[in-house]
Order: sequence, then C-alpha cells, then structure tokens
Amino acid sequence: MSNIPVPPGNVQWGGRFAQGPSAIMQAINASVGFDRKMWRQDIRGSLAHAGMLAHVGIISAADEAAIRGGLERIGARIEAGDFEWSEALEDVHMNIEARLTEAIGEAGKRLHTGRSRNDQVALDVRLWVRDAIDGLSAQLQDVMRAMVARAAEHAGTVMPGFTHLQPAQPTTFGHHLLAYVEMLSRDLSRLADCRRRLNECPLGAAALCGTGFPIDRHMTAAALGFDGPTRNSLDSVASRDFAAEFLFCCAMCATHLSRFAEEVVIWTNPYFGFVKLSDAFTTGSSIMPQKRNPDAAELVRGKTGRMFGALVGMLTVMKGLALTYFKDMQEDKEGIFDSAETLTLSLAAVAGMVKDLQPNVARLAEAAGAGFSTATDLADWLVRELHMPFRDAHHVTGRLVAKAESMGTELAALTLTEMQAVEPRITDAVFGVLSVAASVRSRTSYGGTAPANVARMAAEWQLRLAP
Repeated sequence: MSNIPVPPGNVQWGGRFAQGPSAIMQAINASVGFDRKMWRQDIRGSLAHAGMLAHVGIISAADEAAIRGGLERIGARIEAGDFEWSEALEDVHMNIEARLTEAIGEAGKRLHTGRSRNDQVALDVRLWVRDAIDGLSAQLQDVMRAMVARAAEHAGTVMPGFTHLQPAQPTTFGHHLLAYVEMLSRDLSRLADCRRRLNECPLGAAALCGTGFPIDRHMTAAALGFDGPTRNSLDSVASRDFAAEFLFCCAMCATHLSRFAEEVVIWTNPYFGFVKLSDAFTTGSSIMPQKRNPDAAELVRGKTGRMFGALVGMLTVMKGLALTYFKDMQEDKEGIFDSAETLTLSLAAVAGMVKDLQPNVARLAEAAGAGFSTATDLADWLVRELHMPFRDAHHVTGRLVAKAESMGTELAALTLTEMQAVEPRITDAVFGVLSVAASVRSRTSYGGTAPANVARMAAEWQLRLAP
C-alpha cells in the first residue's frame, strides 16, 4: 500500500480547506479512473517542463536529475502495473506528482513551478490526441492498402452499381472498393489537418494568465515535438476545439466504415449472395443452426453511434463556457478515449473483413445485367449514332425498356424488328453496346469504371500507400 499522506481536503491544494470533501464530492470530482490513460503523456510533459526549469535556472540541475529519475521509475512501475492510483488525489497529474514527491522529497515539490493543472491537462490531452491520430492514421492506411489490393485483383469483376439501392449501371467490384479508398483518404487528410492545428504547446500558460517565472515556452514546445507554443494563455487553457475536431474526424471516418459495413451486410445476404465471409468474421445463432450472421460488420455499423455521441457531447460541454477553465471540461476525456479506441477496433475489423471476403464472381456478373442496367448505354448510342437529342433518346430508351419489361425479357434480348417498331432508325449495331462487358469497358472518362481505369488507379494507390 502507498504511504502517500492525504490530509483533509487534498494533499496538493488542502491549505485553503479545513475539511475534506464529502464522499459525493470526491466521487464526482475524481477523474483518475479514466484520465490515467494519459500517464505517458503526463510524464513526458513533466520531463520537458523540468528540463526547461533547470535550463533557465529556476531549479537546480540536481533537482532536475532527481525529478527525471523519479518520473522514469514511476513510468516503469505504471507500465508494470505496480502503481496504486488514489481517487483522493483526483487525477493522473496529482497521483504522479504525489508519488514523485514521496520518492524524491523536496525536489518533487518544485516540479509544478511555473505551471498549473490547467495548462498541464491541456498539454496531456493534446499529446494523447496527437498520439491517437498517429496510430489511427497508420491503421487507416492499412485498411486502404487492403482495399486497393482487392481492387487490383477485381478490376474487371463486373457487379451491379446502385442508386436508391435499385439497379442503375454496371460497375466493377474493384471500382466499388476504390470509392471507399477515396473516402478513407479524405479521413486520413482530415486527421493530418487536425494534427497540424493542434500541434501547439499550451504548457506555460499556467492557470490562465501565464507566469512571472522566466520560463522558456519555446524550449518545452520543441522538446515535446510541437511546432511552437500557443500564443494566448487564456485560449490555451479554455479551448478544446482540437478535441472536437478530432471527434469529428473519428465520427466521419466511422460513417464511411459504417457504409461499407452496411454493404457487407447486404452483400452477404443469400438473396444477394455477392460475397461470403468466413467463420473468422461471422457468428451463428443460439437456436437456428443454419445461420451465418455478419456480426463484425453489424458491430462496426453500430459502434458509429458511440462516436457520434462523443462528438455531440463535447460540443455540448463547451458551448456555454465563458473564458477560461471550468470543471465541465473534465468531461472532454472519456469521449476522446472511447472514440479513439472504438475507431481502432472498427478499422481492424474492416481491414480483416476486406482481406477475408470472397466475391461470388458469377453471381455478381448475373446481377450486373439485371434491371435493364445498360439502358443508359442504349440512350448514349442513340445520341452518338443517330444524333438524337439526349432527352429524346431518353424517351425512346424508356419506351424500349417498357416494351422489354412487358415481354419479360432484357433489352439485349429484343429483336431488331421489335426495337425498330419504337425507333425505325435503330440498326443492329446497337447490340454491341447492350452487354454488361461493353458497358463497363466504355466508361473510360477519368474516374470512370472501365477496368483499365480501375487497374491504373489501383496501381497509383499502391504507389502512394507503399510503406
């Protein structure tokens, strides 16, 4: 058990208070149950702060060496699970500082010179979010690489393209996957933008107005890998827009993953039968032995709501706060932690599913030709070959679709005579554009679904994403 003394109030700020907090106050006030996730960032910030204090002569080199050694030993104990966290000490910052003082004596009490918990927590959260962004960005690239690999493999595998979940035009499975690569690339870019904006160091803003000690904020910023210090001490401790932006990035990425997950749910339904997932990413039923449920995809879809909630929660906490710091802002952390961890799991699940799923090529090809999916190709042919205005071509094609539908057949199965009964100028050359293969081959415009385009774009992405 720890020998840390905890007198009435709090060992760190108890001088002002004669009596300790009520049990309810202690319970609502303490955050160490969740903010101890930031212990690495807290120690990193304290090491940089101590180094700066010694450099400018506020503390001695001996005190700095004692602080450094003590913090490194505390970090090792936390890493090993041999550290007792005290709720009476409220948070990660007080727990580490109290243990440091217990271990090294007076030198530990000098660590907090020139800073406050307000700028300390602002620093720790920025460092934690920055680390989370780096990890999530690497994961995003892993998912993108998996999708690009499958896209290259299936650049020419035709499948139905949908609007309103109704058959629209033929596309390819590779092109479909590359659409998600584009979405995720924007998520990657948003995270990079968020990281760039948050990469300013608030340490040294102190409680809210800076400090009278001759600290060197540029030194601590550089030591911690920031582009520089924040420029306004009030804003430094009062703002969490970087956290809200991070939560938006998580929520937006989760939206994209959820859309893909929804497609997996649809595609694996036997009535579609487009793809199959192995036992690794499906589950069974407690009562129906035949079931194979795409639960990994469903959970990716479901967990999106948690990330939406965290974003709304953060914005709601901040919307009514005057400058500068309020205890409300303690509520910023759990949503950040949960969103980052939930997105980490979702990205891993999607990467696994992408590598695992097996497209049913024959079924995809069969479905690609259903629902008069080459009707637009027919209309385009009428425009090109008969110089018909597109709106007229649209009308003629609609009549031919209605004719085929009434006969229970597809467009390509209509005879030339049957087509000429609607538009006499049609020639047998029209049959060259009515196949699914011809349709996808013809979509050669930049970004189009032609297999050659898809293969080329997949190759470009493979170069861009090369480790």
